[in-house]
Amino acid sequence: MAEPIVRTSRLCKSYYRDSLEIPVLRNINLDIPEGAFLALMGPSGSGKTTLLNLVAGIDQPTSGSLTVAGEDMSRLNDRDLARWRSRHIGFIFQFYNLMPVLTAYENVELPLLLTPLSRQERRDHVVTALSIVGLADRMKHYPRQLSGGQEQRVAIARAIVSDPTVILADEPTGDLDKQSAEEIMTLLSRLNAEFGKTIIMVTHDPRAADKAKVIRHLDKGELDE
Repeated sequence: MAEPIVRTSRLCKSYYRDSLEIPVLRNINLDIPEGAFLALMGPSGSGKTTLLNLVAGIDQPTSGSLTVAGEDMSRLNDRDLARWRSRHIGFIFQFYNLMPVLTAYENVELPLLLTPLSRQERRDHVVTALSIVGLADRMKHYPRQLSGGQEQRVAIARAIVSDPTVILADEPTGDLDKQSAEEIMTLLSRLNAEFGKTIIMVTHDPRAADKAKVIRHLDKGELDE
C-alpha cells in the first residue's frame, strides 16, 4: 500500500506572545492518500489555515511529525524548503494574489522564472495551464480586465503551472458569487478527477465542501475522529 502523500502524527502548533503560549493545533493525526480531495471545515480560528501553511512548508510545527510527498519537513532548511515548495506545492488563495501590473500570462509564468526551463518551455507550460482553466483567450488581459471568477481561474493556472504534487486551496470561493463559485469548484473537481491532483481545501461553504471526496472538521485546534 502506498504511503500517504501527507502524513501527520501528533502534530501541534502554538504561537507565543511574550511568555504566553497560544495553542492553535493539538495532536493532529491525519493521513491523506495521493489523489484525495479533502475539505477542511470549521469555525474561524480553528486552525484550518495554519494546517495548510504547515503542509506547504510556510510554517513549522511546534511538535509532532509531518511528512509531505515523502519529505520529513523538519529536516529542511529555509533554502531547501523554498526549493521543495516550488516543486511540490500549488497554493490558491481567497483573494487571488495576482500582480495587477502583469498580464494573466505573466502572472501564471511567475513560479517558473526560478526554474531552469527555457523561455519556450515556460510558454508551453503557461499556455497549457491557461487552457486547462479555460482562459487561453485571456492571456494578454490584466487582472482589472477580468471578472472575479476569471481572476481566480488565473490564480489556479498559476498554482498548477509547475505540475505540483499537492494543491492547497484556502477559501477558493470565499470572494466569489454563487455562479463563479460553482465554476471554480467544477474546475477543482476536474483537476482532481482527470489529472489526479491531490487537493486540500479550507472552506466555510458547505456547497464547496460537497465537491470534495472527504470532509474533516477542525474545532479549537482538534480534528474530528
